[in-house]
Amino acid sequence: MEEMYLHKLSLRDIKPTAMRLLILRTMMEMKRAVSVTDLEDKLDTVDKSTIFRTLTLFLSHHLIHGVDDGSGSLKYAVCEDCCMCTVEDQHMHFYCEQCYKTYCIRSVHAPTVNLPEGFMQTGINYVIKGICADCVVHQKLDTEE
Repeated sequence: MEEMYLHKLSLRDIKPTAMRLLILRTMMEMKRAVSVTDLEDKLDTVDKSTIFRTLTLFLSHHLIHGVDDGSGSLKYAVCEDCCMCTVEDQHMHFYCEQCYKTYCIRSVHAPTVNLPEGFMQTGINYVIKGICADCVVHQKLDTEE
């Protein structure tokens, strides 16, 4: 399993360190987009500035992408190996209004938009808001009791 994390860092020309591997593994294990606060809570022994510097490095090498889900807190998600964070690589995100978690929906690409002449697109923020599957299940269980 450790080889997968080393491979991901290698693909992006990032020197593996124990801290970088720990942060990458934690992000991937959480299986959703995470905020700096999420990582600080999960990695309570790691210095906040180390987490921030690592995320900044990961962003600059396109290992992760930032997600503005409208919650006021930027989230970060690990990119697929073939992703270079171009407009064509961008996909939908889902923000749960109940548990406040943000998920990448990689199977749905962000739509292309024909912009007026002279405009240049540099990114897309495609977020659907609602209630995630886990929260829906919990809602149903609560109403059955």
